[in-house]
Amino acid sequence: MGANIPAKELADSVVVRFAGDSGDGVQITGSQFTTTAALAGNDFATLPDYPAEIRAPTGTTPGVSGFQIHLSSSNIFTPGDDPDVLVALNAAALKVNLPTMKKGCTLIVNTDGFDRSNLVKSGYASTPLEDGHLEDYRTYKIPITTLTLKGLKDSALNKRARSRCKNFFALGVVYWLYSHPIDSTENWIRTKFSSQPEILEANLTALRGGYAYADAGELFQTRYEIPAAPQAPGLYRNIDGNKALSLGLYAAAERAGIPLFLGSYPITPASDILAELAKLKPYGVMTFQAEDEIAAVCSAIGASFGGCIGVTTTSGPGIALKSEAIGLAVMTELPLVIVNVQRGGPSTGLPTKTEQSDLLQAFYGRNGECPAVIVAARSSSDCFTTAIEAVRLAVEHMTPVILLSDGYMANGSEPWKVPSSSELPAIRARFRDEPTYFQPFARDPETLVREWARPGTPGLEHRIGGLEHTDGAGNVSYDPAMHEQMTHIRAEKVARIARAIPLAEVFGENAGDVLVVGWGGTYGAIHAAVREAQKNGWKVSQLHLRYLNPFPANLGDLLHRFRKVIVAELNLGQLDVLLRNRFLLKTVRLNKVQGQPFKVSEVIASIKEFLPGRAQ
Repeated sequence: MGANIPAKELADSVVVRFAGDSGDGVQITGSQFTTTAALAGNDFATLPDYPAEIRAPTGTTPGVSGFQIHLSSSNIFTPGDDPDVLVALNAAALKVNLPTMKKGCTLIVNTDGFDRSNLVKSGYASTPLEDGHLEDYRTYKIPITTLTLKGLKDSALNKRARSRCKNFFALGVVYWLYSHPIDSTENWIRTKFSSQPEILEANLTALRGGYAYADAGELFQTRYEIPAAPQAPGLYRNIDGNKALSLGLYAAAERAGIPLFLGSYPITPASDILAELAKLKPYGVMTFQAEDEIAAVCSAIGASFGGCIGVTTTSGPGIALKSEAIGLAVMTELPLVIVNVQRGGPSTGLPTKTEQSDLLQAFYGRNGECPAVIVAARSSSDCFTTAIEAVRLAVEHMTPVILLSDGYMANGSEPWKVPSSSELPAIRARFRDEPTYFQPFARDPETLVREWARPGTPGLEHRIGGLEHTDGAGNVSYDPAMHEQMTHIRAEKVARIARAIPLAEVFGENAGDVLVVGWGGTYGAIHAAVREAQKNGWKVSQLHLRYLNPFPANLGDLLHRFRKVIVAELNLGQLDVLLRNRFLLKTVRLNKVQGQPFKVSEVIASIKEFLPGRAQ
């Protein structure tokens, strides 16, 4: 009998999700699959999904870790709505993810993860592999753990260590199924475990074993191949939002010719920025891991006073603790970049899940009238560009800037074309060198920006602080009229920054039936939905805001050109409140607060509801 030769089909795209216990190496598996897809030239977007509990009991649903990747031969903008393929390493992983699976999609299940103990822990009364739960899916039952242990029977590792290699066996199976080579992952294993030869060999054997098992068996009747996506020539890398933001801060400091200082306290999901910038110490970056959030931001303010670009990074709970010090930066008018990688709240909330619920905190979360510039990144790779812009605005306008990212962008990754230094914008600091007629708060009459005086510069000795002061000289003042004057000046200075930022641009026609407005990491889902709507001939456009305070100067005019404005955000309507208040606009809200990004289908459904003649 001849060997089974499966048919090979070209596919435009596929969404694959790996899922298992937090100790099963799911994130490593997904990351390696992503790297291989990148090397194959596919466009891709990823969604790592970490369990919120640090050490949930093994085999339980709270401990399930997931990694979703959407890879395609054309341009894509999201990690996909629902998976086409689910690799479930145990019963809990299936229980958590099965509700998101479309009928007819592919399930690859590790049958060894469905013993009596796993079924009880995951809440199954009977095994879903046999009781009809999976009859609507193409299910491939593989004893992945058993096969991994069998292939490693001669390994010196103990049984537990050998069983932990099962993620690479599963990865080998998926590599074969989608016609991807395993050599890049082999090279990664050799590098990663170079000092642990037994683990190195075990993981290589498991990876090759999974590939060989799929190749030699008759389990799969079809293999798939996803051609490379069209790309402009250039150097590309796979990058997540935290890495991109870190590189953007460093690049901005280089363009400005000013040292970069980061004062930070570790907090999920922002901690990686501290780790990434610490790696750049040989290149002049200074990082300080403070004892708490207040010390972190105050150290950054001190660095800004000393002539550095002061940066502090945190998430929403940390912003709450930093609020008084941010007010100090507003009063002293020092350039400070405050990065908020948002997560689900309130309080500790959902530390590993995403949300956009800190916008009003960024606007108003300080005592007194305390305006700050606010910008928001729109994708993982855009965190690089937005970080540069945050530094530019802070330095050129002598003001604190809050940069909003979120957990979805921070942990998700996508291809990024590495720019040359000549493509990056210039950043011009206003350092004062001449002591004649120096006053700490002397202002440019057009921008109201004060000059920056480095301590130690002869003749420029000065004091600034958090007490109200007179304009110009900066002497402490308790005069009621002066306090009101200074309050207006600080607000007007931020308002005039609208002259220094680009006008808002609409994707699609500048007038029509529906405009979908968003900000931050919702860009991809909104953009994909609006493109789909436009293909259907609907008069739908998109407006995505990077600049949230001040708003672009033409924003109000654009909003009033559309019959219906949908404001889509991962909160209960915070941008919507600001738009209604500012522009007296009747809008429609599309909100989601589930710790997960929008699906494209959710945005399309909202668009359909408000098209002429399609109202439900």
